[in-house]
Amino acid sequence: MDPEPLVRDHTIYACVMGSRAFGLATEESDTDRRGVFLAPTPLFWRFEKPPAHVEGPAEEQFSWELERFCVLALRANPNVLECLHSPLVEYADATGRELLSLRDAFLSRRVHETFTRYAQGQRRKLDADVRTHGAPRWKHAMHLLRLLESARDLLRTGTLTIDVGDRRESLLAVKRGEVPWPQVETRMTRLADENDEAAHRTPLPAEPDRRRVEDFLVRTRRASALQPDPHDEVVQRVVPTGDVGQR
Repeated sequence: MDPEPLVRDHTIYACVMGSRAFGLATEESDTDRRGVFLAPTPLFWRFEKPPAHVEGPAEEQFSWELERFCVLALRANPNVLECLHSPLVEYADATGRELLSLRDAFLSRRVHETFTRYAQGQRRKLDADVRTHGAPRWKHAMHLLRLLESARDLLRTGTLTIDVGDRRESLLAVKRGEVPWPQVETRMTRLADENDEAAHRTPLPAEPDRRRVEDFLVRTRRASALQPDPHDEVVQRVVPTGDVGQR
């Protein structure tokens, strides 16, 4: 199964992520594109299933199949949740717009665990760099601070904001290595503590609205199954008309 036509012909949502979405882009910044595609339902009736994700076809492009995207978002995956809240939407059809309308259904107190776990993993890598090379990878340090600030504000307000706004210059100073590592460490520790405090009184629900998301997915799959599609010919060859239930 060639994955590229799935992205080319069946994308329902596409956005720009990375530094450009975060408001941290410089002249050297790449353009990271993320998207969601809806694999036609008849493809799931075959032994070879559609891919859960596709890299490319363009550089710095990555797309998820809708179901996989929803599963990860319900688990509060930081990268996927941020993708849903990108301020730089490049494309959204009717299904993509409905997916965006479900943003709040994916948010829950699980974000504290997932964002914190991701941040801890990144912090260990930075500490290892300092031990090995005497300094961290400053770009990664900047993005970790951004993530911790975003998670804290999400827990406090119930709203996920991607653009760093007026924090841009202070974060870029970290990226340039202008802030001593001990000061960066102190900021990271303080932000981690603020995340823990915010988790105790967050307005977010304990669990995401799984039923609402699943209803959307089932309706979308059903609508796709009823659409004329070139793959229908494959299905008809496998299950000839009139043969269903007769063998």
